[in-house]
Amino acid sequence: MGGDFRWLVASFWTSNVGDGVALAAAPLLIASMTSSPVLVAMGAMMQFLPWLLFGLHAGAIADRFDRRRLVMLGNALRGLVVLALCVFLLTGHATIALVLVATFLYGTAEVFVNSASSTLLPMMVRSEDLGLGNARLQFGYLVANQLGGPPLGAFLFALGSFWPFLLQVLCVLLAVVLISRITRTPVPPRGAAEASAPPRTAVHTDIAVGIRWLWRNPPVRTLVVIILVFNVTWAAPWSVLVLYATEHLHMGPIGYAALTTASAVGGILATLSFGWLERHVSFALLMRICLSLEVLMHLTMALITAGWAALVVLVVFGAYAFVWGTISTTVRQRLVPMELQGRIASVNMVGVFGGMVIGQVLGGLIAQVWGLTAPWWFAFVGAGITLVLVWRSISHITAAPSVLDDTLDGDARDEVQANEP
Repeated sequence: MGGDFRWLVASFWTSNVGDGVALAAAPLLIASMTSSPVLVAMGAMMQFLPWLLFGLHAGAIADRFDRRRLVMLGNALRGLVVLALCVFLLTGHATIALVLVATFLYGTAEVFVNSASSTLLPMMVRSEDLGLGNARLQFGYLVANQLGGPPLGAFLFALGSFWPFLLQVLCVLLAVVLISRITRTPVPPRGAAEASAPPRTAVHTDIAVGIRWLWRNPPVRTLVVIILVFNVTWAAPWSVLVLYATEHLHMGPIGYAALTTASAVGGILATLSFGWLERHVSFALLMRICLSLEVLMHLTMALITAGWAALVVLVVFGAYAFVWGTISTTVRQRLVPMELQGRIASVNMVGVFGGMVIGQVLGGLIAQVWGLTAPWWFAFVGAGITLVLVWRSISHITAAPSVLDDTLDGDARDEVQANEP
């Protein structure tokens, strides 16, 4: 798929090593500085709050400017934030407030990085290669961010609180160097004159254009709704997984850690077969299978009482979740015009994190009132009803033609052109 794609993969994998290290080190750092559950929870909240605050704006900005340079700038800012945190840790001046602020700033820069980077792949490979390209990117995410990074982060934190963050700085800055090696600079299709100067329209106008296009496009709209609802149902039981594992399944801390990595193992196994699946099974059938397995996963987790059974279920979950994530991203990228890729991707991510927030709140309340298995029952019923409602629509989503090489048509084109300089 070309040298540019290889540099993109190398940059993505490298930055995910740093993020995976911080995934374990950041909570450990906060927990070492305070025993307050509220402050610990705030540390976790800072990871997704920037998406809710700035996600739509980041998508609009990604559609205005040179996307590769936005990724480089965002990663450089992330590196500077973590480097400052390392200095405070080394000098002994780090406080819980400073750590929370650094986490928020890092997360904010990450929103802009992810919004811009999600648009690069469709600009580098053919539409028919998007599935394999996304699979290779996701493989790096699973290995570096979910499987290898967290244990490495915990080990380095035991040696010294600043070591994992120093490694994170090196990884993020190396990612900047790697993505700078892309020989051609992908830019949104606004034309040479517009690329050299900021558009005259307000950012909120661009956001409104993207949302209206999404509302008028039934396949993409349905896909975003599915992702939103299934993230609500998924996050509800996941929010109390640590209590479910330790108190209901009696697995202890090590067993809980095994549960959190089991899904990554399943995802890695799925990468070995994705190419075959894409060639031999239709996306519509794969999407229905994945969503059906999600419903069955919730039901099974509500019924089982053995830790080993939960581990098996989560390995399967990781496998089909990887397939679903790769397919849904590929389908969305194929159906969205190049000039709207950033905005629609950001709406999708706001839906992901918004659904997680809603689900986490519901899961905690449901578990508090009805017990630790009740969130799984809630997820089973909610996901099951949603699957029935969208079952027929899935065929329309996957049958829609790719528009990556086309411009907007009809009212959507007129609206975008009217709001561009």
